[in-house]
Amino acid sequence: MNFRTIAFVASEHDEAEDAAQRLRSRYRSVPPEEADLIVALGGDGFMLKALHRHMDRQVPIFGMNRGSVGFLMNAYDEEGLTDRLERAEPIELNPLRMTAHDITGHAHESLAINEVSLLRETRLAAKLRIEVDGVVRMREMICDGVLVSTPAGSTAYNSSASGPILPLGAHVLALTPISVFRPRQWRGAILPHNVHVTVEVLYPELRPVSAVADDTEVRDVVRVIVREDRSVALTLLFDPEHDLEERIIKEQFLL
Repeated sequence: MNFRTIAFVASEHDEAEDAAQRLRSRYRSVPPEEADLIVALGGDGFMLKALHRHMDRQVPIFGMNRGSVGFLMNAYDEEGLTDRLERAEPIELNPLRMTAHDITGHAHESLAINEVSLLRETRLAAKLRIEVDGVVRMREMICDGVLVSTPAGSTAYNSSASGPILPLGAHVLALTPISVFRPRQWRGAILPHNVHVTVEVLYPELRPVSAVADDTEVRDVVRVIVREDRSVALTLLFDPEHDLEERIIKEQFLL
């Protein structure tokens, strides 16, 4: 990976902030808005925040784990960082664009790197209708919610909801129900990456539903459209021996 300037950004945890201070004193750095490569120190949640924060510039980001899970991060090591960055291999991600219409008629747009999820707001189960490219595929689903996941996000909430883990480069999305009651045996679908998924909320006043794109929430939605936005390309950098594709494959064999 060719670069000239580096910025170090860190989560608010002491371990991450201390690491950032040490690295800034060891390697020449610039502010994030001036860098052509960013090193993010934290966990997966902080990596998502960093990707969103610097999305307009689409600057490559190399993560080092100073958090808990670290699925999107490389191993932390202060030695030989410049050489690691030069050898790092890029993975390009396209986020999902959520357009959520709320009960007042307002439309809200947001991007999601992991998933867009719809979740019931009260004790009453949600009732949802699902369309794919304008065709009704599920007339009524009674559930806690439903989510649309990217391959990169398929090991996160999607996996916890028993959705499939998707290989990068497969050009598909996961449509996964959350605690579905009816139809009882439906386990979701794998869809081409270029579809438009529309979720209609049935009885939104009686059974209110919120929509979440990564960490952006819209309350009391009546209709949500989800599609992949290929006009936005995000670049994650990984050590050759710890690339994201290998991690996704390995995740499928964990017990």
